[in-house]
Amino acid sequence: MGIDITQAFLSLKNYCEQEQFKGWDPYDGLNSKLFQATPLRHWDLARLAWIQGFKRSPINFRKILRVPKGYNAKGIALFLSGYCNLYELAQNGNVQFGSEKAILNQIHELGDLLLSLKTPHYSGACWGYNFDWQARRLFLFPAHTPTVVVTTFCASALFAAYEVTKKEAYLKDALSACEFIMKDLHRTPYKSGIILSYSPRKGNDTVFNASLLGAKTLSLGYAFSGNKVYSALAKSVVKAAVDAQNPDGSWVYGLLPIQNWIDSFHTGYNLDALMFYQKFTGDTKYKANIDKGFDFYIHNFFEKQGIPKYYHDQTYPIDIHCPGQLFVTLNVLGKFEVHQNLAESVSKWTIDHMQDKSGYFYYQLKRGVSSKIPYMRWSNAFMFNALSCFLKESNSFSKKSILEINNP
Repeated sequence: MGIDITQAFLSLKNYCEQEQFKGWDPYDGLNSKLFQATPLRHWDLARLAWIQGFKRSPINFRKILRVPKGYNAKGIALFLSGYCNLYELAQNGNVQFGSEKAILNQIHELGDLLLSLKTPHYSGACWGYNFDWQARRLFLFPAHTPTVVVTTFCASALFAAYEVTKKEAYLKDALSACEFIMKDLHRTPYKSGIILSYSPRKGNDTVFNASLLGAKTLSLGYAFSGNKVYSALAKSVVKAAVDAQNPDGSWVYGLLPIQNWIDSFHTGYNLDALMFYQKFTGDTKYKANIDKGFDFYIHNFFEKQGIPKYYHDQTYPIDIHCPGQLFVTLNVLGKFEVHQNLAESVSKWTIDHMQDKSGYFYYQLKRGVSSKIPYMRWSNAFMFNALSCFLKESNSFSKKSILEINNP
C-alpha cells in the first residue's frame, strides 16, 4: 500500500495494552483531587474554566494536579469493537495481530469490564464518562451520568462481542440499552419526527448526531430481537434528522444557537447511524439522504494532501477523530474500495504527523503549539477501532455476520 499501516497499528496496540487500556481524557480535569478539595468545585464558571484549561493546554498537568488514569466506558467499547475486527482477521488467516485464542480472551476481558462499568438505576443498561463534565455554563453531567452517545458505543460493541463469543450476558445488556433509550431519554418533536436527548438530565436535548446514535442502537436492537417498537422509534428519529439536513447534504451539530457548526466526525456519525438504520430495518427510503450526506462529507472535510479538516470551511484544529472517522464511515457505508486512495492518503498523513514514536496518537494539531497528550479514549481507542476497520477493509475479507459493518 506504500504505507506501513500494519506497523503503525501494532505500535498503537502495544502502547494501549501496556497501559492496560487506562488513561487520561481531554475533559477529565474535574477528576483532579486538588480541585475537588477546594470550594471552587461548586462554582460552574470555575468548573468550566478548569476543564477548558486542561483541554486546551499543550502541557499535561494531570500528574501534578493529581488526575488519575482511569477506565472510560466509551474507550473500552472502542477497544472491544476493534478486537472484534481483529478476530475476524484472525479467522481469515491473518494472525499478525494475535491468534484467535488470544484475541478471543481479550474480547472476553474487555466485554466483562464493559459490563462492570454500567451506570445503575435506569430502565436499561447504560453508560457514561468517568468524570464530571461541565458543558459550557448550561449543563453539568456528574461522573457516570449515562448518555446516548456512550451507551450506543457500548451497546454496539457488546452486540459485536456477542456475535463472536455467543455470551448471552453481552446480548442481554446490549438489548437492555434499547430500554434506556426508549424510557429514560427525553423526546423533542421536530418537523415530522423526534430528537432524542443527549442524556436523561434536562438540557442538551437537540443534538442530531446523539439522537441518530440512539436510532443506531434501536436498529441493532430490532435486528437482534424483532421488536418493532424499537424500529418505529428509530424511524421517527431518522425522519427528524433528514428533515434537518441542509440542501447541500450537511447537518449542523444541534438546534441551539451555539450549536450551529458543521464538522467532520459528527457528520460521519450521522451517516453511519443512517446506514445502520437502513441495513437493519430494511427501510431504504432515506438512501438519497445518505448519498447526499456522504457526497458533502467526502468533498468538504479532506484536502488533497490527505489532511483531514475539522470544519467544512476551515482546517484547524486537526483533530484525531477526523481521520479516524473516515476509515469507519468508509467501512460502514461500503465505500472503502471506491475511496481507497483517499483513505491511504489520509492514513499516511495521520501516521506521519500525529503518531508518536511511542505508538500513541496525538489529540490535536493547531497552527500554534499543538496538544500531543496521549488521551486514551479520544485518541487511542478511537484510532484503534478506526485502524482495525481500515485493516479489515484492506484485507478484503468477506463479511457474513449480521454485524458485518462493525460499530463506529
